[in-house]
Amino acid sequence: MLSNTPSNLSELPIYKKAIEIFALSQSISMYLNHDLSTLKNDGSEDINIYFSGDIVQQSVSLAPEIVNAELERYSDRKYKHIASLRRLTNMLYKNSYRLEHSNSNGKDFLPILRSELKKFKQLQRSWMLTL
Repeated sequence: MLSNTPSNLSELPIYKKAIEIFALSQSISMYLNHDLSTLKNDGSEDINIYFSGDIVQQSVSLAPEIVNAELERYSDRKYKHIASLRRLTNMLYKNSYRLEHSNSNGKDFLPILRSELKKFKQLQRSWMLTL
């Protein structure tokens, strides 16, 4: 994901989980986009297609925030990255619920994403204690 990530950071469990969540979000989004990209009978588009893009946008930002927090020297800046990571995780969680109301077979994979997000939140709590 990040080519300049120090090897010790890429071995962190929270970093690995962030990469897994990104891959899962991307796969779910591609699956959902196939179903949601068709226009409705009235010519309008399905509003849920935007949420599928949102989960990718938010999940791609998880790993860089972890790296930024790890590499930051000053604690106040470190906590800004941690707060951003929390917001991203919460938005991912909310958008997965929004997508569950979509008219797609891909919504069956969203509970898996939320399960991974729960694991990520647990890793996040223990990781924060090490900073």
